Amino acid sequence: MKDPLKVIIAPVSTEKASNLVEKENTITLIVSRDATKSDVKYAVEKLYQVKVASVRILITPKGEKKAYIRLSPEFDASELASRLGIV
Repeated sequence: MKDPLKVIIAPVSTEKASNLVEKENTITLIVSRDATKSDVKYAVEKLYQVKVASVRILITPKGEKKAYIRLSPEFDASELASRLGIV
């Protein structure tokens, strides 16, 4: 596994990301280009003490790797978002 601090680059704080936090219990992060889904899941669980239900990844037109991390129902994405300074 990669170092969790090197996997996650920055949280995304757009209107769409805020809607995902509220409606789908999902956090959006920019991650390292060479990070896999399992690297991202491991990093989020280790750094933020939450349980991850699923990870979806895409490459943006800017060339950044964006990860949508859905948290397990027992964890609240809005609480994590406020800790990260997204909302």
